[in-house]
Amino acid sequence: MVTAAALILSIAAGPAVAREARAFPPLDLFAGNPKLRGTLRHVAIPLPRPRPAEAPKAEEPEAAEKPSAGEPGKTAEPAPPQPSACRLALTEEIAIAPSIPDIKGPGGCGGEDLVRLEAVVLPDKRKVAVKPAAVLRCKMATAIADWIRSDIVPIAAKLGSQLSDLDNFDSYECRGRNRVAGAQLSEHGRANALDVRAFKLVGGKSIYLTDRTVAREVRESVLHSACARFSTVLGPGSDWYHEDHIHLDVSERRNNYRICQWNVWDPLPQVAPLLPAERPAEAPPREVAAKSDAAQKPEDAKSDQEEAEEDKPAPAKPKKPTKKRR
Repeated sequence: MVTAAALILSIAAGPAVAREARAFPPLDLFAGNPKLRGTLRHVAIPLPRPRPAEAPKAEEPEAAEKPSAGEPGKTAEPAPPQPSACRLALTEEIAIAPSIPDIKGPGGCGGEDLVRLEAVVLPDKRKVAVKPAAVLRCKMATAIADWIRSDIVPIAAKLGSQLSDLDNFDSYECRGRNRVAGAQLSEHGRANALDVRAFKLVGGKSIYLTDRTVAREVRESVLHSACARFSTVLGPGSDWYHEDHIHLDVSERRNNYRICQWNVWDPLPQVAPLLPAERPAEAPPREVAAKSDAAQKPEDAKSDQEEAEEDKPAPAKPKKPTKKRR
């Protein structure tokens, strides 16, 4: 009975409760204007005292450079890299070699700390031109300059002349070894090698390093000096790709391994002329000579027959019967 009565009362009170709930907007937690629990008080906040006139002025921070109105969004350019120790040592008293930007090529080609070697300056201020100018790493350019100044100039002096030019056959080139497709990257692709073909003297004469007619002593002197300074020296006899020039580089290998392959060949022997010698003036005409040859043929045949008979062995003589001893 109690449960039934409670159910009837809840049903009857349902509409009234719903009406009371609709009197306020949804989600209104305060059900009207909120009431303050206390009174508001205005408090004065004390301000800092003024700076004394005798106080030193504060240093203002340097204002950052702002982009101009005509160039919005422009960023400051990065500072250029500091020159390397090699670049500082390779002065104009040693070589004319201006610095050039780094090269970033495909497949690992290129390099850093690059120079364009235009000439080598000798101690007496004369210049040995590099033709054409070579693009090299600073380390390789320094090695070439020291080699010319210390070794090649004295060799030219022994010949009674002075050095004028260096014939640059190849320097930087993004390629594989010996220009073979798919081969390992050459030191030329790293700007770390130079191919030399000849040296030119002041009088105009050129000394080709692979020419067999050049004195063997001169070529051997260049060979010994190059192998003492460079980690790789390739010339005639190393392979078929270096028969007409000398390859030099300063490649770094394990345990300071060095390669020196250059055969100083002897001059080729003089070959006899292929054409026959001229007919002497006192020789008989060709027709007379032909008839005389025909007349001599029977005699030659007879003599050959006589020689053949003489060569035959003599017939064996019959042996006499011998008596038997008793």
